[in-house]
Amino acid sequence: MDRLDELEAQSIFIFREAFAQMKKVSLLWSLGKDSNVMIWLARKAFFGRLPFPVMHVDTGRKFPEMYEFRDRYAKAWDLDLIVEECPALETTDATLPPAARSAARKTEGLKLALAKHGFDGLIAGIRRDEEATRAKERFFSPRGTNGAWDVKDQPPEFWDQYNTVRAPGTHVRVHPILHWTEVDIWTYTRRENIPVIPLYFSRNGERYRSLGDKDITKPVPSDASTLDEIILELATTRTSERSGRAMDHEAEDSFERLRAAGYL
Repeated sequence: MDRLDELEAQSIFIFREAFAQMKKVSLLWSLGKDSNVMIWLARKAFFGRLPFPVMHVDTGRKFPEMYEFRDRYAKAWDLDLIVEECPALETTDATLPPAARSAARKTEGLKLALAKHGFDGLIAGIRRDEEATRAKERFFSPRGTNGAWDVKDQPPEFWDQYNTVRAPGTHVRVHPILHWTEVDIWTYTRRENIPVIPLYFSRNGERYRSLGDKDITKPVPSDASTLDEIILELATTRTSERSGRAMDHEAEDSFERLRAAGYL
């Protein structure tokens, strides 16, 4: 097998382990490139149709192109889609910087969705190479009763053996593409011909490398207007993938505080 085959095989194994070991699972759909690849992999893992719901925790501030993509491919991929709205900004930690506080609405929305649906497993499309805090994650990551993540108390994962044991009222975050890189995502998207939101392609000398809320996400300079050009650009760029995310330029500990509180 080549690298993409190996990545795909391990991700499919993780999906099947999560479904087999937990009672009620949902896949979190952020509508970006990573979670779209994740849905594609899950459809392969379960022979064309997901046996669990897909949940979009919606801030109401995504780009119009993202909502259009969600509505179109939820039907095309026959997804059992749950859309849960995030609470108002006033429910978040007032000590956070402005962009991080805005992003924290998603954490609060996710807590409400967990309480409402009773999921004991949430499948999320994070990758280790995205950000330093995420690099410390496990494939199966236990969360406390309030969704909190304790980076100092994570189970070891040796020889593809994953711990899904959880206390009552807690849940496990499952990360099937944790071992992928940004280049892997785009190379696999090209190989599999996975649909792509147009915002990722250059327009007027700019494109988005990471998609979030439109008021706290900016494009980066780029002339890459095709998948081939994106992959070639990533081979030489020194610009961070999340350089367009406003909260990554605020207080140094903002992202770590969000992650500890339950942010994706």
